Parts: sequence; C-alpha cells; structure tokens
Amino acid sequence: MNTTAAPDAAADAKAVRKDFAFAYWWDRVGIALVLLLLIVLMAVMAPHFLSLDNALNVARAVSINAILAAGMTMIILTGGIDLSVGSILAVSGVGAVLLWTAGIPSPLAVLGGIVIGAAAGSINGVFVAWLALPAFIVTLGSMTYLRGLAYSLLNGQPLVASELGYRGLGNGTIAGIPSPVVLMVLVYALFWFILERTKFGRHIYAVGGNMEAARLAGINVKWVLLRVYMLAGAAAGLAGVIFSARVLSAQPTAGTGYELDAIAAVVLGGTSLMGGRGRIQGTLVGAVIIGVLSNGLILMNVPFFYQLLIKGIVIIIAVALDSLKRLGRSSS
Repeated sequence: MNTTAAPDAAADAKAVRKDFAFAYWWDRVGIALVLLLLIVLMAVMAPHFLSLDNALNVARAVSINAILAAGMTMIILTGGIDLSVGSILAVSGVGAVLLWTAGIPSPLAVLGGIVIGAAAGSINGVFVAWLALPAFIVTLGSMTYLRGLAYSLLNGQPLVASELGYRGLGNGTIAGIPSPVVLMVLVYALFWFILERTKFGRHIYAVGGNMEAARLAGINVKWVLLRVYMLAGAAAGLAGVIFSARVLSAQPTAGTGYELDAIAAVVLGGTSLMGGRGRIQGTLVGAVIIGVLSNGLILMNVPFFYQLLIKGIVIIIAVALDSLKRLGRSSS
C-alpha cells in the first residue's frame, strides 16, 4: 500500500545530500573559481592587466579594502553591519598625520591612528550592545559624524605631508612585497586565529547564530559585540594609516564609499548577512575579486558611472546568492 514511500524518501534524502554537498564545496572553492575566471576574463579583455606593475597596483589597492573587510566580517558574523568604516578610515588617517606633524614619533603616530579607529568602533559597540540600538542606525550616524569630524580637524582642507615619517607603510616594500600587502596578510592571519582557534571566536559564531541562545548558554553577548566592533574599528584605523601613507596626506574625503566594497567582499566571500556562518579566507578572496574587477574596468576605460553600475549589480548578485544558500539549507 505504501510501496512508493520508501523510494520517495530515499530520493529526497539523496537530493538533500547533493544540495548540501554543493553548498559545502561552493563555500570552499566556488568563490576561488569565480576569481580565477575573472582573472582570465580580464587578461583577455583588459590591456596590460597581467603586467607585474599592474599586479602590484592591484595588490596595494586590494589591501586597504581587504583590511576593512576583515573587520566587517567579524561584525557581520554577529548579525550586525558597520556603515562607518569608511569614515573611521578617514578620521584615523587624519589623526595619524596630525600627530606626526605635531612632532609625535612615527610609531606612536601610527599607533594613535589605530587607537582612534578602535575608539570609534568601541563607541559603536556600546550603542549596539548596551543600548540595543540597531547596528544599521548607529553606524549610519557614526558614518556622518566621523566624516564631519575629519573635515573639522582639517578645517575642510587636506593636509599634505610629503615627508611623512611612516610613508613606508603605504609605499614601501618588505622583501620585495608591498608593505600594505604584508600588513593585510598579518591582519588576516590574526583574525583567522581569533575566529578559528579561540573561545572568543566561537562566541562570535554563537552570537551570530542565535543571540538569545548564546546568552542563555552563559556567553556575555554585550562584551562579545563590544570587542567585535572595537576590532573592526582598529582594522579600519590601520587602513586609514596605510591610506594616508600612500597619498602622503590627510584627506577628509578618504574612504568615501569604501564600506560598500567591504560589505560586498564579505558577502562575496560566503559570509551570511544573517550572521553565524562564514570564513575569513573567503572574505580575502572576495576583496581580491572586487579589486580585480575595479582594476580591469579602469584598464578597459569603462566610464566611472558604469563601474558603479557593475559593482552594484555584483553586490546584489552576492546578496541573492547568500539568500539562495540560506533557503537551500533551511529546506534541507
């Protein structure tokens, strides 16, 4: 009477295993294949794309967005968002240059820029964790007031520092590798260790997976959120210092729109916008994809407004893929 029940159940189980296997391997190698295909496409279409000089330019450009995206990954893993990282970059770079021009030694000026970023991130964390305000609203406000602070510190004008003491962080090399790339690798190594090898990292995933369950399990959710936003702010502060070292100046307009590229890199890398699922390695690949795409479009002389259009479509596709993956997992 129910002879078809068992075959149907077996077929459903097989389909579920196939969907899970696809999602598993896509999360791990799918985005890398996309990057490889994009590189091949740009090598064919964009002149001089494969030249060594261009590769170094791409690496330097990617490093700043990748560092921002590393901090953004931690925040999104908790189910939050940070729209202020571009403004934190600006005010941290301005602060570091002002400290150096005031006679502060270069190492302390660099540290000061990072501390400014960490402080700005901590303020976001306090509002999100202790006042339970939506991260979107808090960081939207921070994006505005921090940008205004960057302008105010310079009276609305950039400050050129052609002899900037820490300029090597933006334009120097270490063993032939651009300094920003070395710093990027160190940041990702640190964040990978935190997420994969520490109790704090496990707490981040737990909070993003189910905040209430994490609280009931004894995790201090407020402190987890505060430290996550502080670390993301420190990463943005480092990115601001590197940016100021690259352009040898304090620019109040620095980092405008960078938060969108950072979010796109995180989502492209497979981190779920709903929190609790993602890998820092994927974010790095996502940042490289954004950098390669931007560089290739510039080399092909694509107008700036079309570049914005294409990057916007990429972000939408990334979010759509994240949604489809979540639907696939929930149906299984």
